[in-house]
Amino acid sequence: MKQTIMVVEDDKMIRNLIHIYLKKNGYEVVEASDGEEAKAVFLEYRPCLIILDLMLPKVSGEEFYTWISKQKHNEVSVIMLSAKVRIDDRISGLKLGADAYMTKPFDPNELIAQVEAVLRRTEQLCQKIVYTGLCIMPRKGQVLLYGQVIKLTKYEFDLLYYFMQNPDIVLSREQLIRQIHPNMERNVMDRTIDAHIKKLREKIEEYPSRPKRVQTVRGMGYKFVSNI
Repeated sequence: MKQTIMVVEDDKMIRNLIHIYLKKNGYEVVEASDGEEAKAVFLEYRPCLIILDLMLPKVSGEEFYTWISKQKHNEVSVIMLSAKVRIDDRISGLKLGADAYMTKPFDPNELIAQVEAVLRRTEQLCQKIVYTGLCIMPRKGQVLLYGQVIKLTKYEFDLLYYFMQNPDIVLSREQLIRQIHPNMERNVMDRTIDAHIKKLREKIEEYPSRPKRVQTVRGMGYKFVSNI
């Protein structure tokens, strides 16, 4: 799965330029044009890295960074990008906790090199899968829904992880049950997986009786929908 990078920049031309270079180098890209919008985008996509302009409307880059630092499970790297060129500004940005600080104008290829360097140093931060605000971190055994920790049983966690590894694919009950109960007898298989999915829906769906994320495919099994 591609790593997701968020670009927070109010200048559309600069934002588009960064987007093009990141896509060309194999990254998924999400965008925000101001600090307020960036909060919602962050919670929905949980990016591995943020390229953050400091001089933003509504909520400044510094304020947005402070907001991120107060979020639970805020595993993300930040490259600050700013027209502020004084050494004091650079030092202030790094003291806030940024992984790198670049000034405008900048060379897009240098920015990509910085992105690659930061992600190499923070590789474990990106051990996660995210779809529409639902984030699973297999190494930590944690699940977040729009920033809130969701407590799952081991079976529910394993089931959700398998779903999110295979988005938009119909999975039979037998495929699913073999992931979490490999030695189960066939005669109890169907009702067991249905019970696990019912419990999982109660924890990750807004309306469990009308699920959008984990959908039933009649006569075939279940499907995790990546884009709801």
